[in-house]
Order: sequence, then structure tokens, then C-alpha cells
Amino acid sequence: MKSIQMKSIPSQCFLGEGPLWIAKRGCFFWVDIEKGNLHRYHLATEQLEIRHFPHRLAVVLEGKNGKLILGLDRKLVRYDWETQEIEELCAVEAGLTLNRFNDGKVDPQGRIWIGTMSTLFTEGAGSLYRIDSSLQPECQLKGLTISNGMAWTADMQIFYFIDTPTKKIQEFTFDPMSGAIEFRRIAVEIPEGLGFPDGMCIDRDGMLWVAHYAGSGVYCWNPNTGQLLDKIELPVPHVTSCCFGGENLDLMLITTAQENLTADDLEKYPQSGDVFLVNVEVGGFESNPAMI
Repeated sequence: MKSIQMKSIPSQCFLGEGPLWIAKRGCFFWVDIEKGNLHRYHLATEQLEIRHFPHRLAVVLEGKNGKLILGLDRKLVRYDWETQEIEELCAVEAGLTLNRFNDGKVDPQGRIWIGTMSTLFTEGAGSLYRIDSSLQPECQLKGLTISNGMAWTADMQIFYFIDTPTKKIQEFTFDPMSGAIEFRRIAVEIPEGLGFPDGMCIDRDGMLWVAHYAGSGVYCWNPNTGQLLDKIELPVPHVTSCCFGGENLDLMLITTAQENLTADDLEKYPQSGDVFLVNVEVGGFESNPAMI
């Protein structure tokens, strides 16, 4: 990576995740899953606000009418930042009490895609759901372990998906109208020694920027060739997710985690759990608002 401008925002998340840029608000959002904290960072004023929920808070998405959509444990709720009112929308896997939501994104048509995983990291215990305005979650993939990063190409023909322990980025054909997906191929295989693929976003050139847990950075992969193109090196080992934002969508917000680090590790990497803002040469896309 060429010389970059990097700024850290001290947030000391145990498990920072789910970064989101909402242009209308001029704000980045992200979550600390295990602490149940929702962070809002106003880019122009550099003001950071934190709201707490007595749940595992896995996902924050943009909803309709200025509301946020949150993934609390296994429930999807609508949240009003101003009034702090919470409205329950739907839930999944009522009988799987050890499961929780993990990563979530909104597709170009406004449908929510959100995955689950076991809090015990049980192999194959997770699934990926698609949720539209009917609020009836429809399972799209089963047998997942850590359902994670998602991205769609600009022409809406391809959906990329990560199940972290597989160390692979899967490519699916995507039907924009129906939301149906069909596995096509493995686009990227992560070599040994680079950690595990976690959250990701896609840039205007169609390249995938992937946070590597235990890989100390965000890696840029070409999904057409499987080649590694670039890396944003970070001063922490556990990098969890990334999104584009800012006025020109050329600012990347990167979340990190303190989990699975010893006291000695945290002394060595004191910025673990903070988020980082990095200027990147190629911009990305605004996230899609949900239809609900």
C-alpha cells in the first residue's frame, strides 16, 4: 500500500464489528457485539456517542424514515436514535438459544441478509437469512460456522459471501428481482499465515476489501483472479470489518477487536478494539437502506 493517512478513534471495543456509513447523517456507526454497544461517530465534528443494549448487538443497518435496524441476539428490531424507541420486527432460530446474529448487509433491492453463528463456535450451526418487507426470514444457506462478510457487484449479478473458518470467499449468481442465489465458484482462497477473512466491502473497480482476523490488516483481493492486490497494515492483530464512507466514499472505517488477546498481547497492541479511518485511492459505494 502506498503511503496512507490513518487516524484512530479510541473506542476499545471487545468485538468491534458492523461498520456502516449513513450519508444523510454524516455519521459512521459500528457495534461492539459482546458489550452490546452501538457507536455513532459524526465525521465533521468528530463527536463519538455510545448507546448500550442489554443484548449481544451484532448488526446496525440503515432503515426507513431515518430509523436504524439492529440485530439483537436473534431478533431484528427497528431503533430510533432520537427517541430510543425499539420496535421488534422478527426473530430467527427461537429454539437455538446458543446462537446469535453475526454479520448483516442490505442488498440493492433493500432486503436484509443476516447470518447466525453459535456462541460456542459450533461447526455448521449457523445459517444465512434473507428478510424482505414481509418480515418472514427465509433461509438461504445452512451449515455455516461463522456467517460473515457479504458484498454485491455494481451490476447486481454476483453476491460474495464469507464463512470465516473456510478461509474462502464464495461467489454466487444473484437474481436482483427474486433475491435468489446459486453457488458458482470459490473466488478467493486465503493462504496460510494471513489470518481469517471476516467482514468485507467492494470498491468501484469490483475489488474486495476484506478484514483479516489475526491478519493485522485489510487485504484487497481481485475476485476475478484470486490475487492479492494490496494491504492496509494496522497496528493490531484482530481486524474485523470495513466499509467505505465520507463525502467522496473514499474513506474506509475499519473495526478491530480485543477478544482472544492476552494481557501481554493488549500491552503490545494497545489500540486493539479501536476503529481506524483510512483514506483510500479508490472509492466504494454507499450502503443500501433496508426496505423496512
